[in-house]
Amino acid sequence: MIHRVVRGAMCCLLTLLVSGPVFSEAASRSLRPMDESLVRHFAVPPAFVGKLGTYRSPLLFDDGTSVKTPQDWQRRRQEILGYWHKTMGAWPAVIDKPRIEYLEKSQREGFTQHKVKVETAVGQMTGGYLLVPPGEGPFPAVFVPFYDAETSAGINPKAKTFRDFAYQLTRRGFVTLSIGSPGGDARKPDTAGNVLQPLSYLGYIAANGYQALASLPYVDGRRIGIVGHSYGGKWAMFGSCLYEKYAAGVWSDGGIVWDEPRSNVNYWEPWYLGLEAGKTRKPGLLNPENPRMGAYKTLVETGHDLHELHALMAPRPFLVSGGSEDQPSRWVPLNHAVAVNKLLGHENRVAMTNRPKHDPTEESNGVIYAFFEYFLGRE
Repeated sequence: MIHRVVRGAMCCLLTLLVSGPVFSEAASRSLRPMDESLVRHFAVPPAFVGKLGTYRSPLLFDDGTSVKTPQDWQRRRQEILGYWHKTMGAWPAVIDKPRIEYLEKSQREGFTQHKVKVETAVGQMTGGYLLVPPGEGPFPAVFVPFYDAETSAGINPKAKTFRDFAYQLTRRGFVTLSIGSPGGDARKPDTAGNVLQPLSYLGYIAANGYQALASLPYVDGRRIGIVGHSYGGKWAMFGSCLYEKYAAGVWSDGGIVWDEPRSNVNYWEPWYLGLEAGKTRKPGLLNPENPRMGAYKTLVETGHDLHELHALMAPRPFLVSGGSEDQPSRWVPLNHAVAVNKLLGHENRVAMTNRPKHDPTEESNGVIYAFFEYFLGRE
């Protein structure tokens, strides 16, 4: 077990050292001027300008010294990433070219639909759908994780509306890969024998999802993003923050920071970050009889929060598609990511939309698609 963890930690460090230029290249692509209908979502509302709350600045090293230069930030970035991996459990080695098994092929509304199985870990194949637009490419691509792959692909007749991100993006010229929960049960995720927090493992799966898409000859590896809603939003956030090869990320109402009064921002659950060997808890809100456990307990009680992961995105762009769980006040933690981007010489890299309810809407999804078209579309 110790040998596996050490090997995984070394692989994570190697990824940090060799892939840094990838996100810099993606972030520096020549972009056309941003349309006002999109740029307004990058503007911090007046009520939250300059407000940083009680969140510890990611621009402080663990020893309290300040990050003053982009070079300093690279060292601080590794410090943040190293701490979170140490606390959640080290990743196995990311698979360079995950296997894709093609099970069925059909034509659908002008694009090609493949039913597939994708290698999401060594010894683990996960079902999904690969949707390919017409033409030769190279195409931008988006990885779409959710409870089930069919909803994202737009072929689940029982799905709630406006969750068919993969289908809609492929109609707009993106290759998409949709998968569901590993093992089929989001509350009992199959981690393929790896010992780490389940939400971090989902981030690892997202890393392999990127690699699977990047291995396709008709996909441009510089232009791959990730999007998810709710459970998928948490998954997309961890995937894009922890794997810097993703060029952009969209997180729909997963709850972007700890918020213990809200039952849907439930990072404390054992299927997210609250897994602890030999202990169980009743699902639901925290209370003295049902306390924090696992990595979540450690992270909260040592003053760490998810805004540290947001900072790892810089200078890559991300959009929070907020609903009931991510209201405008989330700009307070997001201001920390804005500050990191400012240090690196970038603006308009952190965006948020807001709607009253958890469910996505036609309007909120329209911004998601415009965001990807702008940052991942052709130059």
